[in-house]
Order: sequence, then structure tokens, then C-alpha cells
Amino acid sequence: MLPLVQSFICAAALLPSTHPLKHQMSTTRAPSRSNICASADVPAVIVGGGRIGNALKEMGCAGDVVVRRGEPISTEPSEGPIYVCTRNDVLADIIAATPPERRSDLVFMQNGMLGDFLEEQGLSDATQVLLYLAVAKFGEKPTDGITDTNPEGLTTATGKWAGAFAARLANGGLTCQVKDGDDYKRAMLEKHVWICAFMLVGARHGCTVGEVESAHADELRSLVGELVAAGEAKLGIKLSEGAFDRLAAYGRSVAHFPTAVKEFEWRNGWFYSISKSALAEGKSDPMPLHTSWLQELGVVS
Repeated sequence: MLPLVQSFICAAALLPSTHPLKHQMSTTRAPSRSNICASADVPAVIVGGGRIGNALKEMGCAGDVVVRRGEPISTEPSEGPIYVCTRNDVLADIIAATPPERRSDLVFMQNGMLGDFLEEQGLSDATQVLLYLAVAKFGEKPTDGITDTNPEGLTTATGKWAGAFAARLANGGLTCQVKDGDDYKRAMLEKHVWICAFMLVGARHGCTVGEVESAHADELRSLVGELVAAGEAKLGIKLSEGAFDRLAAYGRSVAHFPTAVKEFEWRNGWFYSISKSALAEGKSDPMPLHTSWLQELGVVS
């Protein structure tokens, strides 16, 4: 897995929260390991033995099983979450290799909009995680996704095993928000806008994430505005005020990250499909900058 993806998602990157009311959100942070494992964390199957998979194993409980590339999905433990710490391009194979009765236990933490894919797989209610962890080297302690605008932390989970995942991160002194419904969609859109906007502007200039935020802020702001508006219309939600500031703050926190337009189908391709649909209906492109810059880089024709 590429370092960027590993850093904030499997990263996986990833994004600023929208500050919902306290009764709509819970945050788990660093109770003692023994209390967490006894009350909420449970033995899990971890698919992927890279930096993120290893970090989850180190924070976990006795009984965890790590499944590496090419190995069958373990039948033990027979219940509990199956944390999928792999690239997007093998997700369909992992789902197919998982016994049907266990597929509802899969936990996806990849970058990109997974909704349509999961629905096609019959997993629209699967647990998902917006993962904001930086693991510099295999075996090192992860760095939490905390920024000056989101001191409560950015990692967010939803679904059946969201609480168990939050408890596991708390074992390692890391934060995780648990959200549902539109609150999760807002966090998901912000993360998606972040990775698509920062990677595209950075690829245009051959610069790091930090340089995108510091040297190309005007371009970034214009592109973010397009993507947010189109994403809100597509998902039927509205982000809270200050989205750009939250995105910029996360950029500053991972300023050393490189930039590149990758995994197009899962990332910028989601926005591009909105543009294509609008044009096919005789409407104007809602994201002309996004489309033109993709064309400039030869990503689309």
C-alpha cells in the first residue's frame, strides 16, 4: 500500500469533523486497555499485515488473527469485526473470499466514496471508518488525526462495529468519533473533498500537501468550493460553516505528505461522474475547474 494511503486511511485521507451536537456524537479516548477490552473491544480478524493492520493488532485483544495477502479469511474468531486494511482494488476479492454469513462483519477503512460499491455488494449497512492515522514506519506508534480546528480528533466510524473500533483505538490512546446518518455523510464528504482537492492541486504543481495549503491556497479554495457544492447536492446534505478552514488545518497537520491523483475510480472519479451526468443532460458542468484540471493532467480526455 502506498505511504499516503497508509497514513490516513490505510491512510487513510482524514478529515475534519462538522461539529455536530454532543448528543449526536460520541468520542472515545484512552481508557485503560483492560477496561476497554473487557467492555467493548473484541477479538477480530485483521485483513492486511501492513502498517495500519499491524497497528490495529498492537492495540487489540488476545484472539486477534492477521490475514496477509493471498491467505484465506480466517474462520476464527467466529464472530466479531473483520478489519479490512487493504487497497481498494482488492475489496471485491476480499468480500468474495469472506463467508456470506460473516460479510456483515466487514469493516472498511479505505479512501474514497464506497457507498455505491458496497450497495452493489449487498453491504450498504457495512461498518465504515474515516481513518486519520499516520504511521511513519512499520511497528511505530500511530499519530492521531488531531488539528487546531478539530482537537477532538478526526477519525470517524459508523455501523455495527463502530463502537468496538473506537474502543480499540482508545487502547492506543487515539480518538474516534462514532456517527450515524447524515452526520457521518458530512464527515465522509469532507474527507473526500480533502483528498480529491489537495491531490489534484498538488499534482498540478508537483508539490507537497503543505505547499498546496501555503502556496496555492486560492486555487485550493476555488476547487474546494466546487467539490463541496456538488457533493452536498449529490448527497442531500449541508456542511457546517468553515469547511475550507478545517480542510486547510488537516493539510497543515500532514504537510510532508506527497500528492498525486490516484485510485481515480474511488476518488476524483466520483466527482467527475457528477459532471458527466450533468453534461449528458444538457446542463453546465458543476465543477469546471475540477474537470479542466483533470484534463490538463491527462487523467480524463
